[in-house]
Amino acid sequence: MRQFLGRFARTGYDTLSGLLTAEQLQSLIHEHCPDHRNRVYPPLTTVSLFLEQVLGADHSCQDAVARGLSSRVAQGCSASSLDTGAYCKARQRLSLQLLAALSKALAARLCQAQSNSWRWRGREIKLIDGTTVFMPDTDNNQTTYPQSSQQKAGLGFPMMRIVGIVSLGCGAVLDWVCGACAGKLTGETAMMRQLDATLNPGDILLMDRYYTGYFTVARLLARGVDFVSRQHQLRHTDFEQGQRLGKGDHVAQWRRPVRPKWMTPEEYEKVPQCLQVREARVGEWTLITSLKDAKAVNRLELNEIYGWRWHIELDLRCIKSVMQMEMLRCKTPEMVLKEVAAHLLAYNLVRAVMAQAANKVNCTPRQLSFKAALQQLRAFEERLRHGAYASVVCLCEVLIGGIGQVKIPYRPGRVEPRAIKRRSKNVPHLRQPRAVIKAQLQAQHELIMAAVYA
Repeated sequence: MRQFLGRFARTGYDTLSGLLTAEQLQSLIHEHCPDHRNRVYPPLTTVSLFLEQVLGADHSCQDAVARGLSSRVAQGCSASSLDTGAYCKARQRLSLQLLAALSKALAARLCQAQSNSWRWRGREIKLIDGTTVFMPDTDNNQTTYPQSSQQKAGLGFPMMRIVGIVSLGCGAVLDWVCGACAGKLTGETAMMRQLDATLNPGDILLMDRYYTGYFTVARLLARGVDFVSRQHQLRHTDFEQGQRLGKGDHVAQWRRPVRPKWMTPEEYEKVPQCLQVREARVGEWTLITSLKDAKAVNRLELNEIYGWRWHIELDLRCIKSVMQMEMLRCKTPEMVLKEVAAHLLAYNLVRAVMAQAANKVNCTPRQLSFKAALQQLRAFEERLRHGAYASVVCLCEVLIGGIGQVKIPYRPGRVEPRAIKRRSKNVPHLRQPRAVIKAQLQAQHELIMAAVYA
């Protein structure tokens, strides 16, 4: 993937082609890995193989090492061992901050370079949501990211919560924060406070009703960020009160609730005692927003804007299912965080390629299929890795054109049941830890063998 973007950047195809130059890559490496040495797996090579590992269908370290060997041999270097130990140690030396900085720098540049037609009335729309991923059941992982309290010890997997902000226009993950799913300040709204720097004045944030607490809304308004969301199910809406804007549409006064335990008295005093929030009834939904001008944005437009929030659900599905991040592979908390960062960097790289394809065919990246783009990148990867410059330029043009051909069908009003037709295999679930059952089976086997040879 690194070789592909580097070579494609030299073709001068369009303004998006120079998102991250070689100088910027080297600058980030020297900043976050200042003491590195040029070994078999220097930082940039390790990052490249890590990305190919999470983007590939195999996902194993052995596959990444074989790719590295293939690349070295093609460059005329001597063959090295296929043992995975050196590569795994190189990943451990790799800085988490480097992976995160690369991903965020790429996303920021992609947002800056995106066409104005990908925005809404010239304004950047951002999406926020949370999800969970699992990891191997090791003692270290369990300590840092405990499994669900509803599961018995030894029968569950450590679980991590991730809250991320995604650009609606280009689809890149702009920033994210990881944490446990249990304990103080591990909820999505608490983790969201760590992402405030990603939201700029003039942005519009689309979020589900879980984030619509008074203090969250107050913090967004203080930063000059508008929002659109559904009304929380516990908040009562009375359209007879407030400033009437139309039928089922008014500006309501929200009063500040009592101080929560996590907020200091000094912080509480800085929060406004009242907030003006527009509440609009559209069909069965009550939407809330800071866009209070009903002439500029009517109820139907609000409903359309809020409908775009579903894109982050699809983005999370792409990352977890298509890129197979739902079950991580690393066995320590430190490496788990790097694995998440590598997945999100790889996801942003694919989004960058999709943005170039969208520019070429004059559409938005949201109209293109992420899975089809990933499939074509995998199909072209080997030739892009070893091809000469002229052939790579030609292959890039074919690849970009191919990605731009696979568009998502326009299916307005589509509804599907949240159920599957195919029946799963009838395999029993573990009721005891695996080690206990293995010991029981081993004891039974020994009894049977003793009886046979008695």
